[in-house]
Amino acid sequence: MMFVRYAAWRLVTMLLTLAVVSVLVFIIINLPPGDYLSNQIAELRATGQAEGVAKAEFLRTEYALDRPLWEQYLIWVGVWDGPNGFSGLLQGDFGWSFEFDAPVADIVGDALWLTVLVNLAAVLFVYLVALPLGVLAAARSATWVDYTTAFVGYLGLATPNFLLALMLFYYGHKYLGLPIGGLMSPEFEGEPMSLAKVQSILVHLIVPTFVIGTSGAAGMMQRLRANMLDELSKPYVETAQAKGLGPTKLLTKYPLRMAFNPFVADIGNLLPAMVSGSVLVSVVLGLQTIGPALLTALKSQDQFLAAFVLMFVALLTLIGTMISDLFLVLLDPRIRYGAREG
Repeated sequence: MMFVRYAAWRLVTMLLTLAVVSVLVFIIINLPPGDYLSNQIAELRATGQAEGVAKAEFLRTEYALDRPLWEQYLIWVGVWDGPNGFSGLLQGDFGWSFEFDAPVADIVGDALWLTVLVNLAAVLFVYLVALPLGVLAAARSATWVDYTTAFVGYLGLATPNFLLALMLFYYGHKYLGLPIGGLMSPEFEGEPMSLAKVQSILVHLIVPTFVIGTSGAAGMMQRLRANMLDELSKPYVETAQAKGLGPTKLLTKYPLRMAFNPFVADIGNLLPAMVSGSVLVSVVLGLQTIGPALLTALKSQDQFLAAFVLMFVALLTLIGTMISDLFLVLLDPRIRYGAREG
């Protein structure tokens, strides 16, 4: 019951934090002078295209860009009566993309779930690689196993993601027959889900998952190794050894559990870091994620598209943090008691 109350409290704080983030995102998006339509109007007037100017002016009024900034924000969120009534984020209206001349929902529709899929696969890869290698490196400290894993980890941290993407792009296709670019074969784009489409997506996920997850796995492996070594040097481990506890049970009963706390806490940082860090990789590999759309929106000051993508990344951050907090409470009840006393 106490865990349910804690989860409900974390959900409320997450929603309040998301509201504050929405204000900051909207302010930051509007900090640069001008916007997409202002720039377009100036360009059209310079070339004497009166019809284009009229359309752009209409769009400014239609999307309340001629109103004060605070009013624009409230209309964008959906808590203020705008030109189309109450129609904003809360009502599922994400705005209009002026760069692509289409609703934001249409631009990011498929890209959202593909982004989540790619990054969930990368997170799974990070944990499947980092957990066993980190524990193995700590258990075999100062041996060839430790040195080998350390070399692999440093190599993963030092290699830029885009360079690794280009290398796997070429050699993966040449020697392993892996598909080049995208997250599915062209014939499946825009088609309903089917077994063949799922198989195509899974095959196309191999390279992006490895590229995006490599640096995260390397860093997390090193942190887990350091935490495990710290726990293994504590007196309770020596006491357990003296009492004849077996090496495997000694390693997993307490040291791994205690060292696992920071490992779980990294979930909150891992998801957003991968989404933001995969933008360049998405461009290089031609992935149909929100990364290229965000890059285009920021370059062209397409504010509604950019704001929605940033809000999506913020939501992933908050969800990741909430998940890590809930797992930490399950792993270490002292965290739960501390939250209750606070």
